[in-house]
Amino acid sequence: MKITTFAAIYIGSYEVSMKIFEISGRRKIHAVDYLRSRLELGRDAYNKGIIGYQLVEELCQILKEFHLIMEGYKVGDYRAYAGNVLRAVSNELFILDQIRLRTHIDVTVISNSEHRFLSYKSLAADPGFEKMIQKGTVVVDVGGGSMQITLFREGTAVTTQHIELGIMRIWEKLAQIRNMVSHYEPQIQELIDKELEIFKRLYLSDQEIKYVILMGDYIGEMVKGFSKKEEDGTIESERFLKLLNKWHKKSPEELSRELNLANDHDPLILPSVVLYKRLTEEMNADYIWVPGVGINDGIVCDYAEQNRMIRFAHDFKEDILAASRNLAERYQSYSSHTKAVLFMSTVIFDAMKKVHGMGKRERLLLQVAAILHDCGRYVSLVNQSECSYRIIMASEIIGMTHLEREIVASAVKYSALPMLPYESLSSKMDQKSYMIVAKLMAILKIANAMDRSHKQKFKNIKAALKDKELLITIETEESMILEKGLFSSYADSFEEVFSVMPKIKEKRVF
Repeated sequence: MKITTFAAIYIGSYEVSMKIFEISGRRKIHAVDYLRSRLELGRDAYNKGIIGYQLVEELCQILKEFHLIMEGYKVGDYRAYAGNVLRAVSNELFILDQIRLRTHIDVTVISNSEHRFLSYKSLAADPGFEKMIQKGTVVVDVGGGSMQITLFREGTAVTTQHIELGIMRIWEKLAQIRNMVSHYEPQIQELIDKELEIFKRLYLSDQEIKYVILMGDYIGEMVKGFSKKEEDGTIESERFLKLLNKWHKKSPEELSRELNLANDHDPLILPSVVLYKRLTEEMNADYIWVPGVGINDGIVCDYAEQNRMIRFAHDFKEDILAASRNLAERYQSYSSHTKAVLFMSTVIFDAMKKVHGMGKRERLLLQVAAILHDCGRYVSLVNQSECSYRIIMASEIIGMTHLEREIVASAVKYSALPMLPYESLSSKMDQKSYMIVAKLMAILKIANAMDRSHKQKFKNIKAALKDKELLITIETEESMILEKGLFSSYADSFEEVFSVMPKIKEKRVF
């Protein structure tokens, strides 16, 4: 039986970690070693906007040691990622170059959405997760610089929100206050409450939460020793809160000793306790689940899936579509017209497979663009396309990368505005992505034009590619003069992209 040895490396705000895994031919992933080294990169990143020479030296030394350990384990492949702690600094490129030259490790800096999706994959690999999210469930992924809160209902993600309030960031924000008061727990709580109150009001006002899934540092140490409910790993929220209420009055030294932390005086433990306490109180769930997985586990799950070593039972595509629908509903744009454009877009996409050269992922991005193409009308009827672009780019859709969100937002924007040349957009996307935007935009334009009256005059629609024409056949009882007139004005841009002329064939139904 073939076994692949894999290393997952992550550079975070206050820790550099590496987990060694064995992936067996039976689609099993087994962790064989876990190394963690404390390095508070966020101390410089969030205060100065740059990581100093001394910290870069320490980082390279840690990664050198990781490289030697990888050789000792005969690691066949690895992935090394860094989060926002590097993205947020002005010397990011210099740091990455130093790491590559001095440690022979290539590090990729990932966006927040990519980071959270990797962590999410580590959850989805657990068989208990799918059952849990059928009920009202909130997943909270706490990092050093920020946290992500994702709400699930009936098995799919309803919304995900990024909040720039992580353990290290809280500690750095309160740097001056720490010198003014002897006990600063109330100030930590005030800082946390402001953000949680907004999230709760917007997304949880009518939601009953059964489970809160907590991911992040220190939470594993906090739940050690709890007896398990029916051996499914869940903890009654009331029991957990009793312990947290006792802990949040203690000093960092006392907490570090009680939790048996490596650092006898860990300054981040107190912000962690207060944060997890307020999260548990505000979510008001029946149970807490701490799965004990994180970004390193997500990295190996992602690698194994890409290399067809494992399969997920969870439908990530449906998460993306459900989150998009909920976003459209929030901006009052998920209408019968939206559904019609969604249907027509996919019909045209499928008929054009031999010409456009795109795959399943691009089809999904087109569906998201169709769902969200009108969301900007909530803000402005005049600048609807620009507002739609900004709403999409400002929204987290779990499962989509930052670049994919840019592709969707640009396709929506330029379906109503003249598309800019590649040179004007090269800072946002590469040439391949630009071509995808052009193709999705062209399809979205004519799909939207076919229901310009927003009356859904057609009953059935079919599309077929014949030579250099895309023949779109519709059945209708009403006059299609408006739609056909506007359709012809968009057909030229479609032909320019695909070298195919779309035409409508109308069948009157009486």
